[in-house]
Amino acid sequence: MKKNKPFGTFKKQTDSTLKKQILDFFTKNPKKIYNYKQVSAGLQKENRNEKSKIIKALQKLVSQKDLFEMAPGKYKLNYIENIVQGKIDFTQTGNAYVIIENVTQDIFISKKNVGKALEGDIVKVQLIGTGNKPEGKVVEVVQRNKHQYVGVLEMGKNNQYGFVVVDRNEIHIDIFIPKDFLKNAEHRDKVVCKLRDWPENADSPIGEITQVIGKPGEHNVEIHSILAAYGLPIEFPAEVEQEANAIDTTISADEIARRRDMRHTTTFTIDPKDAKDFDDALSVEQLKNGNWEIGVHIADVSHYVIEDSLLDEEAYKRATSVYLVDRVVPMLPEVLSNNVCSLRPNEDKLTFSAIFELNEQAEVVKQWFGRTVTYSDKRFTYEEAQEIIEGKSDKLQIEVLKLDELAKKLRQKRLQNGAIAFDKLEVKFSIDEHNNPIEVYFKESKDSNHLVEEFMLLANQKVSEFVSLDASKKPNGRTFVYRIHDDPDPTKLENLKIFVKNFGYQIQTQNPKQISQSLNQLLKEVKGKGEENMIETLAMRSMSKAIYSTENIGHYGLAFEYYSHFTSPIRRYPDVMAHRLLQHYLDGGKSPNSATYEEDCKHCSNRERLAADAERESIKYMQVKFMEKHIGEIFEGVISGVTEFGIYVETKLTKAEGLIRLKNLTDDHYRFDEKNYEVVGQQTGNTYRLGDDIQIKMLRGDLEKKQLDFEIII
Repeated sequence: MKKNKPFGTFKKQTDSTLKKQILDFFTKNPKKIYNYKQVSAGLQKENRNEKSKIIKALQKLVSQKDLFEMAPGKYKLNYIENIVQGKIDFTQTGNAYVIIENVTQDIFISKKNVGKALEGDIVKVQLIGTGNKPEGKVVEVVQRNKHQYVGVLEMGKNNQYGFVVVDRNEIHIDIFIPKDFLKNAEHRDKVVCKLRDWPENADSPIGEITQVIGKPGEHNVEIHSILAAYGLPIEFPAEVEQEANAIDTTISADEIARRRDMRHTTTFTIDPKDAKDFDDALSVEQLKNGNWEIGVHIADVSHYVIEDSLLDEEAYKRATSVYLVDRVVPMLPEVLSNNVCSLRPNEDKLTFSAIFELNEQAEVVKQWFGRTVTYSDKRFTYEEAQEIIEGKSDKLQIEVLKLDELAKKLRQKRLQNGAIAFDKLEVKFSIDEHNNPIEVYFKESKDSNHLVEEFMLLANQKVSEFVSLDASKKPNGRTFVYRIHDDPDPTKLENLKIFVKNFGYQIQTQNPKQISQSLNQLLKEVKGKGEENMIETLAMRSMSKAIYSTENIGHYGLAFEYYSHFTSPIRRYPDVMAHRLLQHYLDGGKSPNSATYEEDCKHCSNRERLAADAERESIKYMQVKFMEKHIGEIFEGVISGVTEFGIYVETKLTKAEGLIRLKNLTDDHYRFDEKNYEVVGQQTGNTYRLGDDIQIKMLRGDLEKKQLDFEIII
């Protein structure tokens, strides 16, 4: 636990407090020059002793370059320009950087100048310093990033107070909990803590315990902690469940009459073997002209989830399903996600469909969009569909093979147009009845995965074009929800180019087409090699993040000018929005104002990011849990990160990442070379570089911190 003073013990003013008061005084009028008498008067410190302290503090602030001495005894705040606003990002040392939108260079904030900012806060910064790199100090917290944190309660003296040590080093300081706000929590409980205040003279923010989750290390406690830390729900409110259970699930003759009836067309689903919610199905029928009619049928969630209902409000709030290592936290209650809306075999289902007539070159000859009723003849797992593609006989073999053939042609055209073929391995776990990981395996995309993916991409693309373009293929200005993906970040791309050169690979960065072609070549060349996972990860990080927006800029990674999410409304709210807007336009409706939809897009993008972070953290937790059983064992690994305090190594067998601390390398004193991604022994010249193969021993695992410690085997 960090050494924080209990709130309420600040009896006398320290030198640091006085210096802060002086800087605050100058910050209010950053362009004015003051002498010590004016400062003393402004701070209402008029006796000789106080003035003497102010003179000393002024000189100290000059030596720290917080103030300029413009002339003997006359001082001015060291600032470059007016106060700026941005998002603060802390480093492990306690220093921070403020990221300002549309500004390339971040502002450095030393730990003494972070004020009362916490990780991710929106802050106002006064620029100070005269060096080449901008430096600043936080003068105001405009908006807290979070008001709720998860951590372990450490009780203080006589249980009169406590501190919450926040999980994952998410913030750089512990949260002080007065006795009245402990809420019966006990020492070493994992708790949820709400920020209440941060008084001017307090070293720590004050918080209140709102929930006791349980004891650290227990499986459900750790999983619930991850959900709570990201503000993700554990269960549905009772009234939402009641509304879901009251839905009329019968399909009437009148409803069928309003739809295109496709129940007699061969239809099936292809999904993961452990899937319970089936968003999409494919139908296949050969037409008399020799072309193929391919139907992409999507659960008609918007038929059951009525706008502004309790169900709709809850689905919007969640915005996405969350897939943790041992469970799914669904966007919709189970009665909808696993039953009513799930396209289960041998059941009539209400669907929203995109139906295409494709020729043998996989070109779209005709298309139709609208509501349908369908009947799935069979449920395939990806593994079963893959076996058919590889030669196993099945009564639907012709249909599966035709879809595979057309999908490969669609994929080839996408890649030729500049799409990037990321097929990153997904880490999965086999878990026993006690939620202990017994095996690590990797989910790899094969032809059956690509088959489904290509037809979903086709539907998403063509729905987006249908809404957005007029008869002459010109933009019509109608409001829609797009999935957009900007061009790669030039700086990150240049760093990737330099890094992969160490392995003998090249990237061409002259134009977007060259970038995508050379990235695809890189991903092909690293396949099956030790550095594959690391280079794929770095390549993905060089890409911009895909988000939702009403302002279309296209999708760089897929090489689509128009692209939306339409095919997964059971688990993504933007797809529900897309369904409603599409039906609105099919009914002849006018384009609604985009402002509200843009706010909804931002909300969904934020929730998606939180869900992805929680999913990654749950995987990390399970990796640590698995590796804990292998203490003392030796593993083959690859160096996945190099920092000033240690070397990160990813094991080849499990893809788990752990740290070798530089202070534990006793054969030499190692220096961090940031430019070359390496640490170098100053006496021996031993070098450990990013991407190097290395043998490591498993030393220890910390489930609470989700950290692994390794030791180099020389």
